[in-house]
Amino acid sequence: MNALSRFFKSLFLLELLKGLRLTGRYLLDRKVTIIYPEEKTPQSPRFRGLHAQRRYPNGEERCIACKLCEAICPAMAITIEAGPREDDGSRRTTRYEIDLTKCIFCGFCEESCPVDAIVETRVFEYFGEKRSDLVKSKQDLLAVGEQHEAQIAADRAQDAPYR
Repeated sequence: MNALSRFFKSLFLLELLKGLRLTGRYLLDRKVTIIYPEEKTPQSPRFRGLHAQRRYPNGEERCIACKLCEAICPAMAITIEAGPREDDGSRRTTRYEIDLTKCIFCGFCEESCPVDAIVETRVFEYFGEKRSDLVKSKQDLLAVGEQHEAQIAADRAQDAPYR
């Protein structure tokens, strides 16, 4: 009996008809399309996009060159060089680069930072015409941080119960 039912199912192409029925069900439904540049989809406050470096309210950069983010990065996309600061001799970064072509946006760098210096913003609309455009230096990251500090601080405040 089992062989006979399989024969009739294959003879009448039952699986194909089931698939066509499913396709036909959604064929006349109203389509939900976002017109991208004008309309944006909602984003999670935990979205991980373009990296940024933060400053303290007094203007001093937060990064203390502990190199934890460089050590934990699975893609080895972060390069840090450290040196003493001229005015007080404390250790600060002289070179901080993130290669966004290597980065997998895992967020480990953000989680490992003890002073909350490196963060991933909600910015996903960035591009580069050359590979070198996607290697972000310390100055680029600080500029992104200054530009988006209000949104970063709001996301941090909202995410505070989970930290």
